Amino acid sequence: MTTILKTSFALLLLGVSAAAAQSVEGQAFHATLAGQAILPAATVVAAPADAPAFLKQAGKFTTPDRQRTTELGKVAGMDGKRPTNSGLPIDGQSVQGFSGIRKMPDGTFWSLSDNGFGSKATSSDAMLMLHHLAIDWTAGTVDRKETVFLSDPEMKAPFPITLEGTDTRYLTGADFDVESIQPVADGFWVGEEFGPYLLKFDLEGRLQSAHATRVGETKVMSPDNAMLKLPDNPTKPLPAINLKRSGGYEGLALSPDGARLYALLEGPLYTDGKVATVEDGRTGLSIIEFDTAKGDWTGRSWLYPLAEGGEAIGDFNMISDTQGLVIERDNGAGRPGEACKGEPAADCFATPAQLKRIYKIELTDENVGKAARKIGYIDLLAIKDLKGLAKQGGKDGIYDMPFVTIENVDRVDETHIVVGNDNNFPFSAGRELNKADDNEFVLLDVADFLKAE
Repeated sequence: MTTILKTSFALLLLGVSAAAAQSVEGQAFHATLAGQAILPAATVVAAPADAPAFLKQAGKFTTPDRQRTTELGKVAGMDGKRPTNSGLPIDGQSVQGFSGIRKMPDGTFWSLSDNGFGSKATSSDAMLMLHHLAIDWTAGTVDRKETVFLSDPEMKAPFPITLEGTDTRYLTGADFDVESIQPVADGFWVGEEFGPYLLKFDLEGRLQSAHATRVGETKVMSPDNAMLKLPDNPTKPLPAINLKRSGGYEGLALSPDGARLYALLEGPLYTDGKVATVEDGRTGLSIIEFDTAKGDWTGRSWLYPLAEGGEAIGDFNMISDTQGLVIERDNGAGRPGEACKGEPAADCFATPAQLKRIYKIELTDENVGKAARKIGYIDLLAIKDLKGLAKQGGKDGIYDMPFVTIENVDRVDETHIVVGNDNNFPFSAGRELNKADDNEFVLLDVADFLKAE
């Protein structure tokens, strides 16, 4: 084959490859910044007056060996090799880590703080809480109108909680890892990662039910499931763990009529050591349907196919009977221009952000058990900001979100969506090299994206 023919053939293959990628990932759409609001990273809320003294300060067990630390700020926050100039423990409870959002008819939002300080082992003094937020896009502020602290006074959790012997029985980050939320008329549905469990709370934050996960007839079990019983003898087989740690319900969507919940796992299920995949070999994350009236799984599910370079999802909300919005991300943080040239160091980003997207997907009766269709996406690393609306993160007409975890998305109206990060206080520093990330919420104009079919 001549050089010209080889070159032509290579270009043809490249074109076919690009077209195939376009067909499975959908069309790329532009997003324009319409507003930004910021809640400072170190925002705290006092524990309720009736909470045990143990909960008046948070983050007391965050050293590598979980040694109790009571001196405020003594344990330095670190993002890899980079100090974040914040520390633990703190006086009060951290409002950090918004992980899931839902717009209400009056224009306010419900969100929630995730389980605490990075793991089950380090979060026994981190209270679980939901937040009612009002965002002023003009002033750029976030007003926490109400905080609902979660508890289990009726002993609905199927295992002993950390504060089992107390009267108030507040829930902590050693009990559940709450990551997604859907407000309903009589309370809140919440998805969590340790079980993973689907949880129902009343309007006062009291646990009403806890639903273990099934995909069809398959029980889903994470390494952090409190019901897990390890064998006494090392020669005996381990129990069936088929989901990685921190692989539970990062996304939870509700059908417009409220009849169905769609719970989206952050990690893929494993069968015989192999991850779930869709027809073309891409890794697939289970979207599992739940009947809210019956209080049980329907047996139907779909697979959300990760893009090349995608590692996890961040949030999920339905915007019609069949279409929804999903955040997909890699595990990188920081801008590529500040990447480390060699070994990770304190003055550079070891693994810069490369893939931070919001996809519009479609679930239908026809693709049950198969891949959800990706209609299109926007790139959160290249948001237009020609009017200079960004209060932080804007440069040369572009606003970006180079955070490791972006975990909030919902439609605001026919042309706008809201997006926010989980700042993992005090551990994540993706905006600046040595400063803990704030909680950033942005209003994005994505009219064409929302209309895409």
